[in-house]
Amino acid sequence: MKSRPGKWTLRILVTTMFIAGLLVGIVLKPCTLYAHRTIDGNYTICHQQKLEPLFIKRLRMANELLSASELYDSTLKLSVCLNDGNYYPVLMGKIRGAAFGWGFAHEVVLGCSINSADNYAEINGYKYNLTELLAHEATHCLEFNRYGLLHSNVFGPKNDWWKWEGYPEYIARKGKANLKSNISHWLEVEKTDNNGWIYFEDSMGVVISYYKAWLLVQYCMDVKKLTFDEILKDNKSENGVTDEMMAWYH
Repeated sequence: MKSRPGKWTLRILVTTMFIAGLLVGIVLKPCTLYAHRTIDGNYTICHQQKLEPLFIKRLRMANELLSASELYDSTLKLSVCLNDGNYYPVLMGKIRGAAFGWGFAHEVVLGCSINSADNYAEINGYKYNLTELLAHEATHCLEFNRYGLLHSNVFGPKNDWWKWEGYPEYIARKGKANLKSNISHWLEVEKTDNNGWIYFEDSMGVVISYYKAWLLVQYCMDVKKLTFDEILKDNKSENGVTDEMMAWYH
């Protein structure tokens, strides 16, 4: 006897929902996939291999940077998932695209190799300061914690991208805060064949679009004295804020 089409449709729908639910569960509960978990304060470090001796020091340094954020929540517990042989960061790379890392919900996921002793993360030959990377991705978690799924950058307006990425850069790079020098450096690099990357004095770097987003947020917070809430509510476009910043610079 042949099955009715409705039964097959229902089976396919149920199977699809099951797989989707399983995938969401894995994405939001990654620590269950790792061989080891190390707890330090509010952080659960998920790792497949033995943890590098200085990693906890770098994480604590990142948390110190985070504590300066107006979004900081001392009770927020986060997982930090390392890319040390576990498939989870590979899965995230397939879902989100290759990146140094991702921060969302209560998860900080590294998609790169790390060297805790020399304090850098590396992917495709590019190096990013490890402490700053951890602070950047954890700031995304603070954004998510404050504004929720529907109002954070997960589904935020695309024209506000510079705010959601510039603020984590601002928090992470507190020690590199001379705005006029930073603008001068950006303008000089933009004139070169830079391959979309800009370097700092420590030989680490960042994608130029992120660097510019950091400058805009730095301008809004340090010069205009706006809070992040006020930056989000400001309707000026990225180009409008850039023009304003450059007028101040000159």
